[in-house]
Amino acid sequence: MTNSNSVAEHTNTAQHSKAGTIKAKPDAAHSLRDLFVDELKDIYWAENLLTKAIPKMISNTSNPEMVKGFEKHLAETQNHVKRLEDVFSSLGEKAEAKKCEAMAGITKEAEEIMSETEMGDVRDAGILSAARKVEHYEIATYSTLIAFANKLGENTAAKLLQDNLNEEQQTDNKLYAMCQAM
Repeated sequence: MTNSNSVAEHTNTAQHSKAGTIKAKPDAAHSLRDLFVDELKDIYWAENLLTKAIPKMISNTSNPEMVKGFEKHLAETQNHVKRLEDVFSSLGEKAEAKKCEAMAGITKEAEEIMSETEMGDVRDAGILSAARKVEHYEIATYSTLIAFANKLGENTAAKLLQDNLNEEQQTDNKLYAMCQAM
């Protein structure tokens, strides 16, 4: 009886796994390089969005240190866009953006936080929270892209992506210090 239960459980698990399988789109990535380029399009869109979102954060903070930090990071973000264009170029690809649903959600949440808090320390804390979520998404994305670039032997791309990652990590450290100082 134990054997038949095990077989039944295995069959149910196999059917359940099949039911959760997502069918690939016709233009789905077929290689690591395809996935790498697709993910570059995603972060390119995200960085471009941030060049519009960061000024909103700047105008909604009351903390002069945060304003200065966000202004610096806006300039870095504009440079990240340029570096990503250089990455595309190094791959012989056109710089194209593909909507990043994750970053769209994070920035929407940031706007909600700003609209749900009064200007001052509470809004500043909310903006720091949202900004750290942005940084963590970018850190995860860039570190993964670097691993893909290295695996593909794309050394120029890996170096440019590493430069972006380093700046994102530095920004996150500064944001964390600001959270601690609140």
